[in-house]
Amino acid sequence: MIRDALNSLFQHVATTAGVTVRVSVNFMPEQSRVEAGRWFWVYHIRLENGREDVVRLRTRHWRISDARGMINVVDGEGVVGETPVLAPGESFDYVSGCELTTSQGAMQGHYSFTAEDGSSFEVAIPHFVLELPDPVE
Repeated sequence: MIRDALNSLFQHVATTAGVTVRVSVNFMPEQSRVEAGRWFWVYHIRLENGREDVVRLRTRHWRISDARGMINVVDGEGVVGETPVLAPGESFDYVSGCELTTSQGAMQGHYSFTAEDGSSFEVAIPHFVLELPDPVE
């Protein structure tokens, strides 16, 4: 019940090879500098191992685009300084952020994992939009 409630907080979901990636994204006006042309979003990611074996996240690949069509590719080891190991049924959560020079954009990508048998596989990160929230009426 609690897990279902928590999972409903995530707006974007993709499952690849038994690993589910859930993403929730929020605009952060207090960290943005709109007058300087800087908009900031924070995203929360949950990785869930639905497989029957242990997996380790090795690398990340992000494709970040802005409203002008500029694309920034980010590749690196692990996430937030970690290469988490997930046993069957386990999950790993982390929070990170993205700053753009436009008021909207999008992110997508993939993670590379290694299974306990040494094989590697990629897991899709679902496409999600970075946009300003609708004004409250």
